[in-house]
Amino acid sequence: MANTKDKSLDVPKQEVVNTEEMERTRDRQCFIPKTDIYENEDEIIILADMPGVNEGSLDITLEKNILTIQAFVDESYPEGFERVYSEYVSGDYQRSFKLSDEVDQEKIEAVVSNGELRLRLPKAEPAKAKKIKVKAAK
Repeated sequence: MANTKDKSLDVPKQEVVNTEEMERTRDRQCFIPKTDIYENEDEIIILADMPGVNEGSLDITLEKNILTIQAFVDESYPEGFERVYSEYVSGDYQRSFKLSDEVDQEKIEAVVSNGELRLRLPKAEPAKAKKIKVKAAK
């Protein structure tokens, strides 16, 4: 029975088409990984589905509040065989997220397991109010 409150969608893989910001160096399809984002008062969790990805094939960078995930997947075949038919297209993955100042960027953690990337983005401690002393001009 379908859950009417569930916002998940069954959508096909989306290919990355915006190449204005960067030039791809691999002649492969590049997909936007399907992602779920969860939040509570302490942290934000990002779960990204990236079949075929492991810790050695992931590159995650944070620059100017932009968190970028890139994963490079090499196709593998059973030894001595070649592909004659495929219903699943493999390729690389790329996705970026703009982070607010609400995230403590020094404490971001990433774990990958069975083709699922889990990013933990702890929220920063709220800025404490500070009393500013006022001096009289001389």
